[in-house]
Amino acid sequence: MSNYLVTGGAGYVGGVVAAHLLAAGHRVTVLDDLSTGFRAGVPAGADFVEGRVQDAGEHLDASYDAVLHFAAFSQVGESVAHPEKYWRNNVGGTIELLAAMRDSGVATLVFSSTAAVYGEPETTPITEDAPTAPGSPYGASKLAVDHMISGACAAHGLAAVSLRYFNVAGAHSSPAGRQGERHDPESHLIPLVLQVAQGRREAISVYGTDYPTPDGTCVRDYIHVDDLADAHLLALGAATPGEHLICNLGNGSGFSVREVIETARRVTGHAIPEVQAPRRAGDPAVLVASAERARTRLGWTPSRPELAGIIADAWTFTQRATAAGTTGATTREGSAT
Repeated sequence: MSNYLVTGGAGYVGGVVAAHLLAAGHRVTVLDDLSTGFRAGVPAGADFVEGRVQDAGEHLDASYDAVLHFAAFSQVGESVAHPEKYWRNNVGGTIELLAAMRDSGVATLVFSSTAAVYGEPETTPITEDAPTAPGSPYGASKLAVDHMISGACAAHGLAAVSLRYFNVAGAHSSPAGRQGERHDPESHLIPLVLQVAQGRREAISVYGTDYPTPDGTCVRDYIHVDDLADAHLLALGAATPGEHLICNLGNGSGFSVREVIETARRVTGHAIPEVQAPRRAGDPAVLVASAERARTRLGWTPSRPELAGIIADAWTFTQRATAAGTTGATTREGSAT
């Protein structure tokens, strides 16, 4: 049994990773200020400390084996309107976290990074060696943190792995409860489509239908949140002192916006009306990951790559959460009855 601090563990991905750590028999403490996460998103069995990542030094000590760092603001549009918020929290908070790790002797870090560091790719699938050109302060803040981590590995012997996500979806289910995607405001395609299926939205907007793709809509790489969590546990074992390993996480194949909508129609049995809208500035036609490095260095292969399964898990969570009247990221088994 190891002892882990999970910053941002009341959020969607952080909460699911914390649940996987607990299921593997580890001790978990979640540090989260609940500014975007939900108290109900902290899995049963984890210790919870309400606080900012900047305050990690008050809680970290030599009893911890590693930190898994998810605490960040992640809305691209908001980052454009309020870049200072993203630099202060995402970059400034990580500076304080790295200092706290050095002071306490905790020398292993797994960082939740993002494909947003690549911006509009020159080629696909995207490898970790692709040029980085983030198109928003959000992506730039994540790239800045990656640079900081590389420096800490070289200077202080930190063992670190950055995992660059593409599109995360689906939901986690365990005897302790269900955890799924729930943002306020919601901006991700699959939960928005499912809101239309529930009648909570009139239609789903399709931004651009003239891209150079098979059906004219954008293509994205979707990964099940449980597969993502598996990669974090493998990353803990792969972290090497003095090395900063960066791995993309994705299925390696993409699904178009219209494929997502049509699959959701089949899964939910609802019509899901759509309306065409102009292209959004900065939306690349195709974003698909090469996850070969994750396969070779982490031993990771997605076990839930089918889009229908990803959407079905998300749909089950969404229905239960709505029936239970919860606004948090988790519904307990039986709460919908």
